Amino acid sequence: MSDNRAAQDTSDITSRDELPSRGRRGSTPEHCGWCGRRLDAQETVGRRRRYCGHACRQRAYERRTAVQRGGLPVDAVVLSEAEVAALQDRLFQLRCAAEDIVTAAREGANPEELRSLADELARSAQDLERLR
Repeated sequence: MSDNRAAQDTSDITSRDELPSRGRRGSTPEHCGWCGRRLDAQETVGRRRRYCGHACRQRAYERRTAVQRGGLPVDAVVLSEAEVAALQDRLFQLRCAAEDIVTAAREGANPEELRSLADELARSAQDLERLR
């Protein structure tokens, strides 16, 4: 890989997941820069993995080149209508789960029921972390 290309790759950061992590290796969980899946802990020397596989790396490359060709800012987030609709659905599910906890607490729900509702809220929030 040429020096120019290596410099370009590090300057074309497209998501928070692709930002170099600060601190010691392994101190924070690392996620795929495209799909958001958790990456396995890396025990080897060398560059940290950015993507979980070749397909995600290719999709990220295609997005970067499309953004560059379209004249959009490097930090632009491009989502299809279907992705926006799915994101809105997941946000709605998250809000409903939070409202369920508030309602149950007001009505004096037992700790086990509140714990179950909180688990559902955590699952919804975890699902929401993935944009694609």
